[in-house]
Amino acid sequence: MIDLLISSAFAQEAAAAANQTSPLASMAPFAIIFVIFYFLMIRPQKKKMQQEQALVASLGKGDEVFTKSGILGTITGLTEKIVTLEVSEGVKFKIIRNEIAGKASKLFEKSEGSDNSSKTKPNNKKK
Repeated sequence: MIDLLISSAFAQEAAAAANQTSPLASMAPFAIIFVIFYFLMIRPQKKKMQQEQALVASLGKGDEVFTKSGILGTITGLTEKIVTLEVSEGVKFKIIRNEIAGKASKLFEKSEGSDNSSKTKPNNKKK
């Protein structure tokens, strides 16, 4: 009877040893997921932040810019953290420098693939 229990214990040990995987193999899916997240999310966001910081650093008086809230204006004053925008004759306001989204010249550039002939005309039928 004892021989039966001992042989059963050896069989269980052998099965457990065969089912063990290396720690490296169990970490591989996590590493793959991290690499995917890095290339799809972290890297593009980092690149965008660097471009935005370069834009904010290159601002100067007289530049026409637009803010993240969609306001267009011309820079009339600059400090380290504050930008004074003139949005109309005599209408000036101060905003935080990091709220500048881009230069207004980018807004008015025509893209190569767009033309007005492909747009559909509005339907003026009376009901």
